[in-house]
Formats: sequence, C-alpha cells, structure tokens
Amino acid sequence: MNRKPTYDTVSEAVNDLIKRGYETDFYIQATKDCIVCNKTDLELSSDEFGIDEIHRFEGENDPGDSMIVYAISSKKHKVKGVLLNAYGVYADGTTSKIIEKLEKK
Repeated sequence: MNRKPTYDTVSEAVNDLIKRGYETDFYIQATKDCIVCNKTDLELSSDEFGIDEIHRFEGENDPGDSMIVYAISSKKHKVKGVLLNAYGVYADGTTSKIIEKLEKK
C-alpha cells in the first residue's frame, strides 16, 4: 500500500509533486466551471480529471497561510498537475465549491 507523503510547507509539497510528474499549474476558471492550464490553454471539466492527493496546511501565525494543495491528473488528456486553494478566512468561495463538487465524485 502506498502512503501519501506528508509535507511541512506548501512549497515542499509542490516541489515534490513536480518531481513526481505533476508539472502542470492549474487554476479554476469559475466562469467556465473548469480547471485551466495557462501555458497550454487546456481546459478540464470535472469529469475529465481526478484528485490524486490532498495536502492541507494550517497557517499557524497567519490565517492567510492556510492552503490546500491538490495533485490533479487526467487520464483522458495524459496530464498531471497541481492546484492550490486557500481556505479559511481568505478562501475563494468559487474554487471551494468546485473542489467540493469534485470530492463528492
């Protein structure tokens, strides 16, 4: 059984995920209800990708440091990447709704 790695910082998580092939930088395009890679203009709807790992970081000194790192992959498009989302006080409500929808799948 594979264990999910644990990380102390967001940058440590992102750097390790990149080393493991999660090289695409995704962001949420709320107006289209999908995730997008700026470099390739690839757009993935919720049924075109899965969440492989979730890493949550608590901002001990600053609530603005609360972040979730998602390892995302799409077999259909043969792509793996990272999606970052703040949570707590500074959370993007739109992003959180999309992620919530994906976690239920």
